[in-house]
Amino acid sequence: MPTSRRPRAFAARLDSRTESTPLARYLLRAYLSGLPSGDRYRDTAELLLGELFANAVQHSDAPDDRHIEIRFALVNSRLRLEVHDAGSGRPSLRTAAPSEERGRGLFLVNELAERWGCSSRPGGIGKFVWVLVAPAPASALALATA
Repeated sequence: MPTSRRPRAFAARLDSRTESTPLARYLLRAYLSGLPSGDRYRDTAELLLGELFANAVQHSDAPDDRHIEIRFALVNSRLRLEVHDAGSGRPSLRTAAPSEERGRGLFLVNELAERWGCSSRPGGIGKFVWVLVAPAPASALALATA
C-alpha cells in the first residue's frame, strides 16, 4: 500500500539581514509545495513570515552576527510558523498613527493569524514569535486563481 510523504517540520538559520526575507519566503513556498493543501496557506503565511522576519531583523538588540531561525510545521491542520532571534525585546501590539509610515506589521499579524504569541527560547537566549495560520477555504482559493 503506497503512502504519501509530507514534510513534517522544517527549520533553517538565515543571516539577520533584510535581504534574507525573500529567502525565508522562498523556503516557506518550497515547504508548502510538499503539502497536499499547501496552497491554502501560502498567501497569508508568506505575508506573516515576511512581517515576523523583518521585525526580528529590525528590532532585535542581538549582535549582527547572530542568525534568525525560521521553523515551519503543520499541526492539526494549522500551519505553525516560528521566527527565533537572540534579542531580548518582546513584540507589543500598538496602534500606528495615520501619518506613520511604519508600525503596522504586528497589527497585520494580529488580524491575519488565527493565534500568535511570543515565548522565551529554550536555553534562555532570545525569544521566538509564533503564529498559527488556518487554511483558506477551498472556495476562496478557487476564486483567487480564476
